[in-house]
Amino acid sequence: MKRNLALLLAGTALSLSLGVSAADAPAKPETQSAAAHVAPPKDEKSVTHGSVTINGKRIDYTATAGTIILKNKEGKPTGSMFYVAYVKNGVRDPSTRPIAFLYNGGPGSSSVWLHMGAFGPVRVISGDARHTPPAPYNVVNNNDSLLDVSDLVFIDAMGTGFSRIIGKDQGGVGTPKDFYGVNADGKAFTQFISDYVSRNDRWNSPKYLIGESYGTTRSAVLVNDLQQQGMDFNGVVLMSSILNFETDSFNPGNDLPYISFLPSYAAVACYHKVTQCPADLPAYLQQVKNFARGEYASALMLGSSLPAAEKAQIVQKLAQYTGLKPSYIEKADLRVSLFQFMAELQRSKDLVTGRLDGRYSGYAADQLAEYAFNDPQSDAITGAYTAAFNRYVRQTLHFGEDRNYIVLSDTVGRDWNWKHYGGRINWPGYTNVAPDLAAAMRYNPHLKVQIENGYYDLATPFYGTEYTVEHLGLPPALQKNITLNFYDCGHMLYEQPQSIKQLHANLVNFIRGSDQGNR
Repeated sequence: MKRNLALLLAGTALSLSLGVSAADAPAKPETQSAAAHVAPPKDEKSVTHGSVTINGKRIDYTATAGTIILKNKEGKPTGSMFYVAYVKNGVRDPSTRPIAFLYNGGPGSSSVWLHMGAFGPVRVISGDARHTPPAPYNVVNNNDSLLDVSDLVFIDAMGTGFSRIIGKDQGGVGTPKDFYGVNADGKAFTQFISDYVSRNDRWNSPKYLIGESYGTTRSAVLVNDLQQQGMDFNGVVLMSSILNFETDSFNPGNDLPYISFLPSYAAVACYHKVTQCPADLPAYLQQVKNFARGEYASALMLGSSLPAAEKAQIVQKLAQYTGLKPSYIEKADLRVSLFQFMAELQRSKDLVTGRLDGRYSGYAADQLAEYAFNDPQSDAITGAYTAAFNRYVRQTLHFGEDRNYIVLSDTVGRDWNWKHYGGRINWPGYTNVAPDLAAAMRYNPHLKVQIENGYYDLATPFYGTEYTVEHLGLPPALQKNITLNFYDCGHMLYEQPQSIKQLHANLVNFIRGSDQGNR
């Protein structure tokens, strides 16, 4: 997935050029008379059956691949949203079994990553920190699927997967503005989940949201909106989280991302042996965090008034933690942005460092460039996921034979409206949905939140997440409802064999601990 520097997330948020199509935008109407003769769009559904073995136990399930038509207040169709639902067979009372709604980010990413990499009944094998060889790809039983504790509904955001805007020439009134934005996207997912729950008798089920990357941004908006409409949730899982974009935006005058990224820089430098690190990585990174929010933050606050002697000391410590040359850090005025770090860390080896997962390395398009313009991690796994899902959805789920599945749409990301007011002051600034999550937790004091973080994630750094959680402004009783877990991997936690097992165990415990025993 390749994306320009202005778009900070891909994800999982993966910046894919593969799978991009103009089909994610509605066709322009030719004439009003032509639109009048178009048949109203209808929901579609393909039902199949399968089984998955998890920890030696076979689970039979019913899979439904289909679409739900979204409508405006006047009842006119605006979009068709694609989903794949897996429901366990043989449950005594299905209406009380946990159900989880899952999606990826982008903005503009389909749910293929969580579906085929993490929690679906099958998963594609891809290279851990190395480029996956070309086809044929190996798709196997997913021993770490979450079907052992919850039914699963994977949702593709509008303009991705098979989800499409329904324009006037297709019998609808939808436009990109109805879907491509923080608030508009939240409303679309709110309507979809409400419709799905009503149609499938799941109002009494323990409910969960599981989002990755920008999907965590969506979750904060979504859980607040749904609860305000009367649908309380048991839990929210934020994987590779980004709620406050100020922590991730290397804009002039904003020093916060330099602080929040430093521990991740240090972890990646350790991994590539550019620096010498102790065996206890978590303890070492705690040391880096203490420096980042202490001496380093104070030095950045002083700006040009920072004394030369103090600046020299900070330069040396940054060089020690990042592995970058002191002269480079000094020229950068103590502020090395993400894409500079990716280009510079392994420049002596003619390599660029991965963004979504700093363990990955790849060949630079331009060894003289100041910034890295490609992400080796995205390059390494995109082909495997794209091919595996395209075959699986058609051959196994029997859906979409004559359609184009859009893995990630650059159109959606380019047209995204980032405006969102989640706080008390309506003033232009960075997108920040942390107040939405805080509001949802105050509204429902039983709501549990579990946050999963990879040490080598250079897209949504783990300390940026910790900073956001520490600034939610919640009372201690509600702050205790938040759990943070850390993994020895990058943005896509399931790409590391040991991490996916740890992730599955953590989520099983989370769901079982918050559903009052209804499984």
